[in-house]
Amino acid sequence: MPPISAARKAAFQILMAVERGQSHSDDLLRAKAVNGLSSPDRNLATALVLGVLRWQIRLDHQLQVLLKRPNAKLDAEIRIALRMGAFQILHLDRIPARAAIDESVELAKQAGHRFASGMVNAVLRKLGATRFDFSEENSADLAMAQAHPAWMVERWAASFGMEAARAICRHGQTQPLLTVRLATPAAEAELTAAGIALEPAELLTAARTVVSGDITETLAFQEGRVRLQDEGSQLVAELASTALDQKAKSVVDACAAPGGKTLILAERNPRVRILACESSAPRFEQLQKRLAGHTDQIECRHADATKLAEGSAFDLVLADVPCSGTGTLGRNPEIRHRLHLEDLSRQAERQREILRAALRAVRPGGRVVYSTCSLEQEENEQVIAAVLAESTAARIAPIEAAVQALLKDGILTPAGAEKLRDSITPQGYLRLLPGKFQADGFFIAIVERVA
Repeated sequence: MPPISAARKAAFQILMAVERGQSHSDDLLRAKAVNGLSSPDRNLATALVLGVLRWQIRLDHQLQVLLKRPNAKLDAEIRIALRMGAFQILHLDRIPARAAIDESVELAKQAGHRFASGMVNAVLRKLGATRFDFSEENSADLAMAQAHPAWMVERWAASFGMEAARAICRHGQTQPLLTVRLATPAAEAELTAAGIALEPAELLTAARTVVSGDITETLAFQEGRVRLQDEGSQLVAELASTALDQKAKSVVDACAAPGGKTLILAERNPRVRILACESSAPRFEQLQKRLAGHTDQIECRHADATKLAEGSAFDLVLADVPCSGTGTLGRNPEIRHRLHLEDLSRQAERQREILRAALRAVRPGGRVVYSTCSLEQEENEQVIAAVLAESTAARIAPIEAAVQALLKDGILTPAGAEKLRDSITPQGYLRLLPGKFQADGFFIAIVERVA
């Protein structure tokens, strides 16, 4: 059989695993099979996997209209081979169409579908000669043009307006900025000396975006002085730190994995003891490894956030709860294919349980910072409203004061503080919308226990 490039073979296998629900693209792209590829092959495999997943909805539409039997059900291997070929033809200018077509045909053959390989060849050749026009005038057209589920886009347009919905969708179709956290000011000089080109990030003075270079090869990264972390994620921990005064002694990070926010809390508050909880066994193992050098300040505990002990009298609980992740579709594109509308109510039920437990565990006068990387009101405003309606012992602490504190301490840039103020909701919450911000989408609320 003619050879298939290592990059396309790896991408095909990953996309098949994602299609079957066996794993997540992010985990598979960091696995040994990909890490063992040459740098060019690793980059191509990553581009193919994430590109196909981002554009899958539109690719399937474009391919379907070219089939002799448009309603025919195709085997998974054929769907993946067609999507990979179509993505390369339509979205990767540097790859010759012949290479994309020929290797997609071979992928189909080597997957055991020799008789369907002719169809793959014919459809992909027609695709290259077919023009498609897409409008973004209404939510349904925008959803197809930007390859998002129609139900998601319709909700975003209704909640945030069409202009914001377009920005969210376009952000979801682009590779997220590679953002790093500088644990010390000297770390930036280390990266620069190692040939890494950096630019100031959008909001935080301790964050940088990587313009060029591989930071994973640097000693600063390997020894933890520089960490990969989205700026929105960093902001959650920075805002949480503003809730702590000089008398504060204890903090719990209720859903701590992978540990980036925990580390920021520790760096900003060296006098405070931190309990980092995680209920997932694999994620808890990752958390332990990441925080292994900080056991003098941080205790890792394999524990469910809904089981926080009542009356624990923590000064702060950070509840960055598990959610649908609709604010991270550029980083985690397969979410759009797996998530269903009915999943939001299931997520919200657990989120309410975690918030209730957090409020029981924090001392009177202490605060809970509730956050998600979701854009959906069921997981955000409605969770807060439902829990506050059950008790008079908690109230919203306006987040503008926390933003001002970060600006005063030099943690936020002046332009970043102004942009954040413009994103505070009438209820006093903070919402980062993808497209308006370069970061992932986040919702952040500060809740104070009053009794």
